[in-house]
Order: sequence, then structure tokens, then C-alpha cells
Amino acid sequence: MTSQPLNDKVAVVTGGGRGLGRAMTLALAGAGAKVVATAARQWDESEAGAAHTGEDRVEPVLADVTRPEDCERVVKTALTRFGGLHLLVNNAGRGMKYVSETFLDQPTRFWETDPDTWRMIVDTNVNGPFHMARAALPTLLRQRWGRIVNISMNRSTMGRRGFSPYGPSKAALESETVIWARDLAGTGVTVNALLPGGATATGMIPEGASRKVKDTLLSPEIIAPPLLWLASDASDNFTGQRFDASRWRGREAPAWNIANAGSPAGCLDGTE
Repeated sequence: MTSQPLNDKVAVVTGGGRGLGRAMTLALAGAGAKVVATAARQWDESEAGAAHTGEDRVEPVLADVTRPEDCERVVKTALTRFGGLHLLVNNAGRGMKYVSETFLDQPTRFWETDPDTWRMIVDTNVNGPFHMARAALPTLLRQRWGRIVNISMNRSTMGRRGFSPYGPSKAALESETVIWARDLAGTGVTVNALLPGGATATGMIPEGASRKVKDTLLSPEIIAPPLLWLASDASDNFTGQRFDASRWRGREAPAWNIANAGSPAGCLDGTE
């Protein structure tokens, strides 16, 4: 590799075995970072990411972010396997297909959602990032440098009919992003939200989705360029923001990307 700008960084990517998580794991490893990639249910999800790096840069870990003890173990793995931790990407999530496989065409009204499914999605998407951040912060605060990146989604989807509890869970995650950024002001640890900018070709899209839907899906790799910037020293002064990967232009100057792809996190005002 000719350039490895993150070769001194260690990252944790939850849900790092497939979809957006796999794309981010491979991008970080390709930029020189060491990565602990978690999967909740199957080893082969995260092992697939490790197998494609071509180097010993990715450590797959089976862990459930809804379990605080698992989150502590993930952080310990990063410290013992790679000697540090600098970046936490809260990507693990549960989507609308757990409510209904036909959610794209036949919205499920909130009172029709099974309470156990509601609880599972909220527990993963809202509580999971809290448990992971809480486990990572002692290390990040001690070294006075760190990054927490919460994977979000379009604000219009947060208010979309039939998108409970996925929409509310991501709105809560953006609120966490803003509050955590303020709580951590002056510590050297930043907290930002990152979203692909539209429906993406991941496991959250049902196999039976129409061709019309599938033809409009974004590639998971779209999220890599802004993530690599957020993981670098260049983003030191940015916290409490949200960055839309679909608006990021890799060849543009950083100031252009920040102005056109960034906005304050947490404002559910119906704009993008």
C-alpha cells in the first residue's frame, strides 16, 4: 500500500461483518488501521471481513452490543490484541425487516408491532451504542484523543409512516450524538453521526424487495471516504455533527465536503 494514513490507529466497528460495517472495516484496514469487527450471531460475518484484508489487521469477535459485558470484552480485545483503541464505530443495528418483510410496500402501524420486536430494535440501536461508548471511554479519555461515530440515517426516514421503531431509534441515536459531544467537550474525544444518505444495499433490505427498489440502492462503500476523514487528525475540531456520505466528494477540498455534506446532528426539522 502506498499510503496508510491510519497506521497508528485501532478501531472497533460493531456489526462489522457485512453491509456498511464490512465496507467500513475494509476501508479502515486498507488505510492502515487495526480493526476489531463484531458480529452478534455468526462468526462467518466478521471473519469474511478479516479474510478480505489480505493482512493481519482485522480481529473478528462474536459479541452482542445489548450486553454490557460483551462490550467490555470487545474493548479488552482491542487493547490486548492491538495495543490500543482510538475509534469506535457504532454500526450494529436492527432494521424494519424484523417488524415485517414487506415493510417497504405495506407499512406496519406502530401499535401492530410486536412488543418484543420493538424492544429488540431499540435495545440494539439505542442502548447498544451507549454500552459500547461507555466501555470505550475510559481509554479514549485517558489518552485525550478519540472518535465515536454513530451510524445514522436520513431524517425523512426518521418520520416515515410505518417506520417504528427503527425511525425513532435512529432519532434517539442522533440525540445521543449531540448530548455525548457536549458532555465530552474539551476532552479530545469527538462524537459525530454518519449516514450513507439513502437506502443502501445491505441486509436490512429484504430479499423480496422489488427491482425498482434494488436499482436505487447505494453501494455500502459510499460511506468509506467521510469515515476515513472522521477517523483522522484532520477532523479534530468537529463534534456534534452529522455527515451525509452521498454528498461527500472525494476529490473536493475538505472545506467543500464539510460545508456540503455536514450539518448539526440531532435537529429533526425535516431537512437534509
